Amino acid sequence: MDIRMKRGLASLIKTPIERGWGNGLRCFNSSSSVLKGVTTPTLLQPRVLLYDAVSHLCHRGVKWVIRADKDRKIKFCCVQSDTAELYLRACGLEREDVLHRILFVEGLNVYSQGSTAALRVLSHLPLPYSAFSALCVIPSPLRDGVYNYVAKRRYEWFGKADDYLVLQEKELLERFIDREELMSRDKDS
Repeated sequence: MDIRMKRGLASLIKTPIERGWGNGLRCFNSSSSVLKGVTTPTLLQPRVLLYDAVSHLCHRGVKWVIRADKDRKIKFCCVQSDTAELYLRACGLEREDVLHRILFVEGLNVYSQGSTAALRVLSHLPLPYSAFSALCVIPSPLRDGVYNYVAKRRYEWFGKADDYLVLQEKELLERFIDREELMSRDKDS
């Protein structure tokens, strides 16, 4: 058999990631998606920010990022939604871990939390906002200390809603990967 033909056949065996397929999507293996003994990949999108959907502070931050993100690079997901569970499992985190700290999933095995996640989000925004990502030179214990202090008091200082705040502003939903779930939740209410 010709060597070029062998290479061509070998490339058909590769995973979608090895082939460079996915149109910007990353594949994560999900142990829950098993078909006849074969694990099938679950497609998760890159650059997804998971946040507390009932926190007024978090909601204001998401609205600000949506306005600043002219290239629409960042997507969003309410950490309380079922869709968030796939991202949490891929990162090896529990929902409780993220209720107090935002989670930014950039790709396969690349995620950050807390102040680092906020700075990573800024790095994907256009100038002048991306310049603030240079604050990563501040040691993370110091950054996270400030972040955690505000996060613990966010409901007291900024308020907490009874339901997902994004449902009050439906025009924002197009940027949410869990929009179908949120819309069906809204219809059920």
